[in-house]
Amino acid sequence: MTDQLEPMPEDWQRALAIVAHPDDLEYGCAAAVAAWTDAGRDVAYVMVTRGEAGIDTLAPAEAGPLREREERASAAVVGVSSVEFLDHADGVIEYGTRLRRDLAAAIRRHRPELVITLNFDDTWGGTIWNTPDHRAVGRATMDAVGDAGNRWIFPDAGPEPWNGVRWIAVAGSDTPTHAVDVTQGLERGVRSLTEHRTYIEALQPGTDPEKYARDFLEGSAHDEASRFGGTPAVSFRLYPR
Repeated sequence: MTDQLEPMPEDWQRALAIVAHPDDLEYGCAAAVAAWTDAGRDVAYVMVTRGEAGIDTLAPAEAGPLREREERASAAVVGVSSVEFLDHADGVIEYGTRLRRDLAAAIRRHRPELVITLNFDDTWGGTIWNTPDHRAVGRATMDAVGDAGNRWIFPDAGPEPWNGVRWIAVAGSDTPTHAVDVTQGLERGVRSLTEHRTYIEALQPGTDPEKYARDFLEGSAHDEASRFGGTPAVSFRLYPR
């Protein structure tokens, strides 16, 4: 693990965040997104699923639209208006050419300089097994960045190839290298996660969603401060392209 985290690059204008489910970005990353949009940068979201299998007490046909609404409201809190859903099936995403093609097409549409995804290692913290969806989407995102720039791979997937991705940033990594100061964005990060009220209430029965969001995000940001000059932060593992 890196002892001290470097500041994330700031010489970019467009970012695209690609994750498996509604709420994946709100567990930390959204506070960094708030800081970026405050600085005038454009950030778009792509959700591979609608999270329709994520609430045990709601059938997928009901949960999917509800979680989409919560995600759009959550994104708006941190200045994101572009939220796409690719409609892969929640819980059973398969790594493969279909997923890579869909992600390459999204990268070609949005033409980002920075691509963000979520931890795709086997575990969280070495002990908590990661979900198949997170592992598949994260790895496919890493590969799709290259696919998007090659005109002979998925030639029918969207507009002209895009070779302009300069970095891939992985949120939630156990081995981060860089971080973003979220002093100003943390409160909106809390509000953004709180928008997933129905999901949080199902995940943590009897819990107040705002208190849950605040405790989780403030605790995480202040834990990272010890490696980032005492400043509350969201960390990433950065892969230059």
